[in-house]
Amino acid sequence: MSATTARQLFGTDGIRAVAGENPLDPTTIFATGLALAHSLKKVSAEPRVILGRDTRESGPWIAATLAAGLRSAGAKVESAGVTPTPAVAFLARKHGFDAGVVISASHNPWQDNGIKLFGGDGFKLPDAVELAMEDEIFHHAAKIATPDPEKLSAVEENPAFRLDYIQFLIDAVPGLSLAGLNIVADCANGAASSVAPELFRRLGGATLVNVAPDGRNINAGCGALHPSHVAAEVKSRGAALGVTFDGDADRCMLSGADLNVINGDAILLVAARDLKERGLLTGDLVVATTMSNMGLEAALKRSGIRMFRAPVGDRYVLEEMLKQDSALGGEQSGHILLPHLATTGDGLLTALVVLDLIARTGKTIEELTADLKVFPQVIVNVKVREKRPLDTIPTVVTAIRTAEEELKDSGRVVIRYSGTEALARVMIEAESETAMRHHAEAIAGAIRAELGV
Repeated sequence: MSATTARQLFGTDGIRAVAGENPLDPTTIFATGLALAHSLKKVSAEPRVILGRDTRESGPWIAATLAAGLRSAGAKVESAGVTPTPAVAFLARKHGFDAGVVISASHNPWQDNGIKLFGGDGFKLPDAVELAMEDEIFHHAAKIATPDPEKLSAVEENPAFRLDYIQFLIDAVPGLSLAGLNIVADCANGAASSVAPELFRRLGGATLVNVAPDGRNINAGCGALHPSHVAAEVKSRGAALGVTFDGDADRCMLSGADLNVINGDAILLVAARDLKERGLLTGDLVVATTMSNMGLEAALKRSGIRMFRAPVGDRYVLEEMLKQDSALGGEQSGHILLPHLATTGDGLLTALVVLDLIARTGKTIEELTADLKVFPQVIVNVKVREKRPLDTIPTVVTAIRTAEEELKDSGRVVIRYSGTEALARVMIEAESETAMRHHAEAIAGAIRAELGV
């Protein structure tokens, strides 16, 4: 199923909305538990499901409501409590669960929350499965009485699951020691806060910031959405490197010692070269997305590595990686996929892989990325009231065509709707910064005039 298939509940990364409001209201959440259990019972008489969540204050009541729906349909539910999204994917596969569910809205503000679904194999559920579940969710939601989350039992949490995940991360980079490496890790007051202290203690230490979640400070001016924060911490503390995670810790951004932010494109470059040198980069191919910079493509080419572009969304990157038998893929936003190590993007694992590379080579992140010449790029987000097909709006079509004709081989135009928010994203990349900004504003203006809030 393509990335453009219309869905009403599930976006590119599960269900996401303001907690308590449709489609993240108690009725729909309970119905989602029912639908998931029924889907799993097609292959297992008594399916087992593991839950995990981030640090948002709405997480416990959503978990209780979802678990009630699952149990009412005959599923058994266990919980890892506050834990990163990739931990749930790992635990589902290791412990033989039929599915894993993460309650998180990733990089969104604390008021939002979401539901992400994984199969027992640790991979996100296919689009077709989620689409089939939607019909059943709507069916149940129209018939059941609205549950009262305050009357539901809290889901008992097993902290041993988090220790399993920490050991997995350590085993993934055997021999890594951070002793002598002065690094800062920004946990975004999110799910990474539950595992990073013990993980980095075992590996030799790091300075941790934003590890005091209060239910409402997740992603607040920190984390992967605000990498300048860890860059400033690195500078002020005289550190060599900063790593920063988003709210559910499935992505990672970096900062060097000179306030320079290092995104997923740069991580893909250094990881690809290292894998190629060790004979692990199958087909000398990396799968990125339409948002990755032309500079990455040029740098990879100089190293004899091809780059294939997939639609935005880590699930679509992974689909293309499986088709191409690629050992590495990811997004500019910091979702990095290493299928020989994990089934989904993992910010903590990505950080450890880069730190291991630095430790093995003795090079700084600046040295490893010195030849990455980034084309000027701008992304303009336009809030929209509806996601009408852009190719049906004449003024938008004209603005896009004008930009493409003028930029030709010296730039790129990528326009898409966000899969998780009511936004149209206008990305322009060009050798000329003046032309880049002119066309980005022209296209954004056309979208705003027709669809703006």
